[in-house]
Amino acid sequence: MSTREAGPAAGPDTGPGASLGTSPGPGPGPEAGTAAQASASAHAGAEHAGAEAGPWLDPGPFLRGVAWLDGGRPVRADPADTMRLPWDTGERATLPIGVRLEFTAPGARAVEIHYRATVPGPTDALRDLAHGFALWDRHGVVGELYTEPAAEAVVRLELPGGSGPFTIHPPETQSPLILGLRGIGGPLAPAPPATRWVVHGDSITEGWWSTRPAHGWPSVAGRALGWDTVNLGYAGAARGELACAEQIAGLPADVLTLAFGTNCWSRVPFSAPLLYETTRAFLELVRQGHPRTPLLLLSPVLRPDAERTPNKLGATLGALRDAMERATRERMAAGDERLVLLPGREVLGPEHLADGLHPNDAGHRTLGLAVATAMKRAGFGLG
Repeated sequence: MSTREAGPAAGPDTGPGASLGTSPGPGPGPEAGTAAQASASAHAGAEHAGAEAGPWLDPGPFLRGVAWLDGGRPVRADPADTMRLPWDTGERATLPIGVRLEFTAPGARAVEIHYRATVPGPTDALRDLAHGFALWDRHGVVGELYTEPAAEAVVRLELPGGSGPFTIHPPETQSPLILGLRGIGGPLAPAPPATRWVVHGDSITEGWWSTRPAHGWPSVAGRALGWDTVNLGYAGAARGELACAEQIAGLPADVLTLAFGTNCWSRVPFSAPLLYETTRAFLELVRQGHPRTPLLLLSPVLRPDAERTPNKLGATLGALRDAMERATRERMAAGDERLVLLPGREVLGPEHLADGLHPNDAGHRTLGLAVATAMKRAGFGLG
């Protein structure tokens, strides 16, 4: 998980053996200066919606960022192929990172959401973590609502003027299952479909140390591009697992981005030749399912403690990054015209890192806009 909805006080280890996503860090409460906090009438329960409440709607058509469904619950790995995945990948894939509701609301003044979520036990470090819902329009966040943890509840968020489209980011780290939604004072309709962008990476892609689900770099880039972002970021994992490449190959996508490699320095140490061959194999397997799909590969971003420090196999992060980029450039030179490389080393500076490893909100924004710019320059998603 990230610090997006406030995490426990212990931050991640940033020493040479640390990996992306081994533990969360501290997180703030609701942001100061938000465009408009959820009003006092936005509340849990919403028992008295009255005659203005529309019918409860199936959430399926409203959900975005969905990769696979497992018994109706959004998951981020193929439920028919979990046995080939490392345990840490499978565990992270159960969290609906990036899954959100998108809708238009002509005439509606509020929306209610019926959901179930995980409630930590009395000794769990997250037992007091509020359930946070953030409402966005095209211009930014327009309201936030925090409620007491509940296994099942109804929340109500007031809508600003206009018909939208609107996006609601639920408390993703509590594994919410949306059971239904309805408009108050007017109807709701699913937002129009958008370019489907599948992003694979580690805890940086999952959004660690961003303070809200909507602040992780894939969300930032997706909003800038107007795309439907599907987040396959797996904290602590994303080490070039070839089963992941085959799952991505079978997943519908209009555009793809791969952003792994940093955990190949520490969590499962790679040599530079091993990451070179892994990158070649990963790209080949993805291309078997997406031979012409636009694909951007983002090599590892700055990690100061790893850039010149050898891992257990003698590889620095700099050497691993070079190997990954070389494999990508060679495939591009061999004729893969829909493959683009974004070298990650210079995208972020030390000031963008919250803990020497994961970006802060400013870092996620910088990274997201850099990816969006690279996509636009390559002509991806433009027809």
